[in-house]
Amino acid sequence: MPSISRAEVAHLARLARLAVTEEELDLFAGQLEKIVQAVARVGEVADQDIPPTSHAVPLTNVFRDDLVRPGLVQQQALAAAPAAEDGRFRVPRILGEEA
Repeated sequence: MPSISRAEVAHLARLARLAVTEEELDLFAGQLEKIVQAVARVGEVADQDIPPTSHAVPLTNVFRDDLVRPGLVQQQALAAAPAAEDGRFRVPRILGEEA
């Protein structure tokens, strides 16, 4: 007898807002039972001596070191701007304009 009952499958389907037929209840109960058994087998293999891991192989930081480099001065940044005003980028107003 499966440990996952039809009533439990129906309840899960209702929580997930899934419409399932009577035949699907039996099918899903069997499939969920196999999933539960597979997870239980994995739980049997896991041991206290094995540390938890997030990846199968060790990872190292692949980022480069941060180096301070000179940036643009204000005039260089504004040189390619389509519009500038008072040393700032000029952009179209988007707030406060109700149609």
